[in-house]
Amino acid sequence: MEHLVQFAQIQGFTAIALGLIIGFGALGACIGIGIMGSKFLEAAARQPELVPLLQGRMFLLAGLIDAAFLIGVALAMYFAVANPLLGKILSAAGAGQ
Repeated sequence: MEHLVQFAQIQGFTAIALGLIIGFGALGACIGIGIMGSKFLEAAARQPELVPLLQGRMFLLAGLIDAAFLIGVALAMYFAVANPLLGKILSAAGAGQ
């Protein structure tokens, strides 16, 4: 019975951690892209002849920011589907019987 309680606690804490990982990752990506976009518009207004150069770099950085967020989402989904922390509890429960 003790292993079942530990199993439920790990699942609960994992769910909270997943929400935090995805939430803070999305918040950071949104803030980063917003700041970068405002700086791009400011630079484009000051020197319109540099827009093609700046636009390519802006899209590259937007892709990198989104990639960092998606790596966090992938890691969170890994823990949601195949949680390695539960393996220890399951092996301990199997050995205890």
